[in-house]
Amino acid sequence: MCLNEQARLDQVFQALADPTRRKVIERLAAGPATTSELARPFAMALPSFTQHLAVLERAGLVSSTKQGRTRTYRLTPDALEVADGWLARQRRLWQRRLDQLDHFLTTLKEQ
Repeated sequence: MCLNEQARLDQVFQALADPTRRKVIERLAAGPATTSELARPFAMALPSFTQHLAVLERAGLVSSTKQGRTRTYRLTPDALEVADGWLARQRRLWQRRLDQLDHFLTTLKEQ
């Protein structure tokens, strides 16, 4: 993995580390929403909430458009694919290691 991919992966995981941001991602999976619609379920000031949206946007997890005074956010799934690829590689690595351990233990048992 090159440095650029590693930096993007770090941004994605840092953005997803916060429960508020994960809930925003879950909500946007259902479709686009305005800032106020996204902020409504959270007990925090709007400026604090928009900082969460900015983190998600910098990580590439969401994109926004502005029409008049209304900003609408949409999920951008490409960034999640970066994380999914990394997780898949880790899954394969650990599956291979567990298979080797299983083979080793079976060999010991047979001896």
